Amino acid sequence: MEYSVRHRTTYRYSQEVSHSRHLVHLAPRATPTQTVKDFKLLVTPGTAVRTSRSDYFGNATEWLALYEPHMVIDIAAESRVTASAPAEHDPDESDAWEDVRARLETMAPETHEIVQYIFDSPLTAFTADLPAYARKSFTPGRPLLAAALELMSRIHKDFRYDTTVTDASTPVDRVFEIRAGVCQDLAHIGIAAMRSLGLPARYVSGYLLTRPPPGQERLIGADASHAWFAVWAPPFGWIVLDPTNDLIPGQEHITVAWGRDYSDVAPINGIVTGGGDHLIEVGVDVIPVE
Repeated sequence: MEYSVRHRTTYRYSQEVSHSRHLVHLAPRATPTQTVKDFKLLVTPGTAVRTSRSDYFGNATEWLALYEPHMVIDIAAESRVTASAPAEHDPDESDAWEDVRARLETMAPETHEIVQYIFDSPLTAFTADLPAYARKSFTPGRPLLAAALELMSRIHKDFRYDTTVTDASTPVDRVFEIRAGVCQDLAHIGIAAMRSLGLPARYVSGYLLTRPPPGQERLIGADASHAWFAVWAPPFGWIVLDPTNDLIPGQEHITVAWGRDYSDVAPINGIVTGGGDHLIEVGVDVIPVE
């Protein structure tokens, strides 16, 4: 499946900003199931100083710096990607979760990149009893992928999708307490639950094709960013799980970046001098290319 993706963010300030800096994670990532055919980042004002590089996790990023006064900044990312469904695996053929944990404890060279996803990160550190929640799925000797799939389904069932009760900085303890949140929060719960057992999990940001109700037209800008998480399940490697929709992401999911949690891969982070109050307008379109 081929898609045209447009993600536009506009900041409008009530007072003049003397200068600002922004870190952008908006370029889709090449993966075994995704090919990036084109990407453009359009920035207004056009005087922004731009620097492109890969971050620690291998995600494409762009640094923007504006040194002249401005009251509006508009950042539009335009992408063309093809996505395919991942290979199917028998969950019961994955290694037992205790064996995976023991293997990581040996600190073998081939697992160095994996081990970093075991530790707490800013938005997944917890004091709640997440180990007890996780162990309902991770029973002794159970294959890791089978247990992770059940955990995903339980999160989908136990947590209410609600856009009004959390924000980008809500800690995982609060989400666990109120049993509600958005896709970012549900992904953080899954990650924290896995890590509570000494198992690696990473955060994935991207987009999801949304379809209008039957008989209705697509609304321009009505799509949204999405988030899910991935678990390391030998011998299959990293397997992505979407607790918001209770499924393994397929060709309708578009991957942008991954890291330890949302704070590593936020679409746009920034620091401004001045500006006062501000409004943010975000519009996302994911359009299949016929």
